Amino acid sequence: TWQKIKDLFDKDPKITVALDLFKNSGQQAAITAALNEARGRAFILLDSDLQLDPAELPMLVAEYDKGFDVVSGYRQNRRDSFWRILPSKIANMIMRRASQSRFRDFGCTFKIYNADLVRAFAFGPHRIFSNVDCIAAAQRQCEVPVTHYPRPFGKSGWTFRKLWTYNMDNIVRLTQRPFQILAVLCVIASGLFALRILSGFILPFKIMGEVTTGLLLNALFLVFLALLAVLSMIGEFTIRSFTTLHRIPAYIVRERISRVDAAPQDRVRDA
Repeated sequence: TWQKIKDLFDKDPKITVALDLFKNSGQQAAITAALNEARGRAFILLDSDLQLDPAELPMLVAEYDKGFDVVSGYRQNRRDSFWRILPSKIANMIMRRASQSRFRDFGCTFKIYNADLVRAFAFGPHRIFSNVDCIAAAQRQCEVPVTHYPRPFGKSGWTFRKLWTYNMDNIVRLTQRPFQILAVLCVIASGLFALRILSGFILPFKIMGEVTTGLLLNALFLVFLALLAVLSMIGEFTIRSFTTLHRIPAYIVRERISRVDAAPQDRVRDA
């Protein structure tokens, strides 16, 4: 609760800023709000669900000190259910293609980012933090194996629906190449169809036998599915363009508490 956060702020002088949002806007929105307040040369992210061990942070720092811009942990022996791992693997595959990297575990929040790299994207209420964007922009990147523990309390908020919604951004990034491939396939198919028609006038035999009703129905069904997929992608582009033009914020800060100096009693409230 917000009261517990304020209590922690008063007790721990290392906490410099505390934020209260108007509503629970999700993990990525919370990370974005925090990154906007963070200072320093590097940003460290870590989940608070006790499935990752903060004691392993020096392993990531050691790699970061070698000159990497993004250092990510990857859960080598993941302790989650099959129904939690399966959609995660699909999401990792999409994000790997979108970022053009070899990262194995995008979902592991245990990461260190070069602060200048993150700030260059100007993340905020109108553009939520994306680890795929940062990883795609960083040439010097690596992964470090980390220990993954069973979740001691509660359950993950990442459902299949939320993972799919989150990955729509990454799927949209992939659309330029698939549309190019689809265009090439259509040109090849139309060329082959034209050759088939011409062969009927030139060659003494037919390349393809009589076209049956069943074949036509199957062809129409495949064309319908392809058109539906293309229309769905166009609809996704349209909705995202509408949201961007109307500048609908992903989160809004209700109250901000900042520390002027190290003394917990000295603080400034913005409401």
